Amino acid sequence: MEANLRWSLVTAAAPIAWGTNYYVTREFLPAGHPLYGAALRALPAGLLLLAACRKLPRGSWWWKSLLLGFLNMSAFFALVYVAAQRLPTSAASTVMATAPLVMMLFAWALIAERPGPRQLAGAVLGLAGVSLMLLTGAVPMDAVGVAASVTAMAMSSFGYVLAKRWSAEVDVLASTAWQLLGGGLLLLPFAVAAEGPPPALDLPEVLAFAYVTVVATALSFAAWFTGLRRLPAATVGLLGLLNPVTGVLLGTAIAGETLTLRQICGFLLTLTGILLGRKGRFLTARNGRNSGRSDNINSGLNCRQ
Repeated sequence: MEANLRWSLVTAAAPIAWGTNYYVTREFLPAGHPLYGAALRALPAGLLLLAACRKLPRGSWWWKSLLLGFLNMSAFFALVYVAAQRLPTSAASTVMATAPLVMMLFAWALIAERPGPRQLAGAVLGLAGVSLMLLTGAVPMDAVGVAASVTAMAMSSFGYVLAKRWSAEVDVLASTAWQLLGGGLLLLPFAVAAEGPPPALDLPEVLAFAYVTVVATALSFAAWFTGLRRLPAATVGLLGLLNPVTGVLLGTAIAGETLTLRQICGFLLTLTGILLGRKGRFLTARNGRNSGRSDNINSGLNCRQ
């Protein structure tokens, strides 16, 4: 229990940082450059982690890095950039809170992780809270922004479960670095073709990109994939609900966005879903046992850092 709490706290740092990313992107990064914005986020972060782990892909990890990089980084970053530019901070982040249910379904299908009743109930409560926060706001929702956010959520949920399925093969920093570099390299030719020369950046934009690269990308994804290795995917997905919570708090406290009474109720439902699902049990599809013992065994076998 103590170890699971520790890894939960480590994992929770990622969605909190991602929640701040919406505000930083909307307020400080140049609009109209989602592909360059995504590439400038992924490539420096990947190089930073590669310098830390000093390992190159081998064998099948060349194509796995490209596939995971596309799902979790390149397409995801570009779509999130679009969503952050077209939606209020709170709305852009709350769409992503549907990820726990989607991750549970993918984990059940791909790695035989069947969520327990409390985790399902927590995900449903979180989804209900998201619906209240998204559909009852004072500001109309941009359809393109919502579509970009939903697509990013679905692709990344699938990519995260794939990364968990393959996680025993390499250490966390290495696989995270390869995904970021693969995703960034895939983005570059499309950025040049679609957006022309890279945007000129002033000092605030450079500092904003530095924050997004180091904190909201390199450190956050390392924490997230560490959690995916040591915790059930359903539990990690529920911790992702801290993303919209952070986005809402920043949107109201700093960006001057307002919440209706129904949105406040949705906010509270989302928090309740996190707490309820965090206490739930996780069952494997094969034997229906609590995952605690198997997770501890896997952690001992897979910890190579």
